[in-house]
Amino acid sequence: MRGLWRPRVLGSWRVPPTGPAILAVNHSHIVDGPMLMGTAPRPVHFLIKKEAFVGPLDPFLRGIGQLKVDRDGTDRAAVTGALDVLAGGGVLGIFPEGTRGEGDFAALRAGLAYFALRSGAPVVPVAVLGSAERPGRLIRGLPPLRSRVDVVFGEPFTADDGTGRRTRAALDEATVRIQERLSAHLADARRRTGRPG
Repeated sequence: MRGLWRPRVLGSWRVPPTGPAILAVNHSHIVDGPMLMGTAPRPVHFLIKKEAFVGPLDPFLRGIGQLKVDRDGTDRAAVTGALDVLAGGGVLGIFPEGTRGEGDFAALRAGLAYFALRSGAPVVPVAVLGSAERPGRLIRGLPPLRSRVDVVFGEPFTADDGTGRRTRAALDEATVRIQERLSAHLADARRRTGRPG
């Protein structure tokens, strides 16, 4: 990542140095995941759509600990794999919007809240900014080479309400709390970096 672009990393010390953690990342460009993997202070295991596991990418993604997920239904193997990462004290990376979009955390899915409530792991909001501002001249699908991309880590927080409930209502309430925290972090990250929003 540092050879192709000029990432500026802010607040990486906020990622807990040990124990389970969930990095909740906004997603507006294909390079957001690799950018985070290349700049995070700990190895990150992402849930990645199964369609990406093709050809030589398949053994590479598996080799670096990424998790294949079938987005057409409830992929129990992917869910178990993600919970195993957290149970083993690892870092799970999630795009809570589910797919690339505006990158503004406006449409959160319940998956992030589920993993946070089941594992008790703290959620660290992460904003990747600048990856989708303008296309590159050499490869239009990528940001311009040597352009700056900001990766801003926020304060970790717990998603539960302290009651230990894991009901559907608790999941819905946690999703709302998470969305508020992630949106606030994104607005703060934009202010700190001067990125448009």
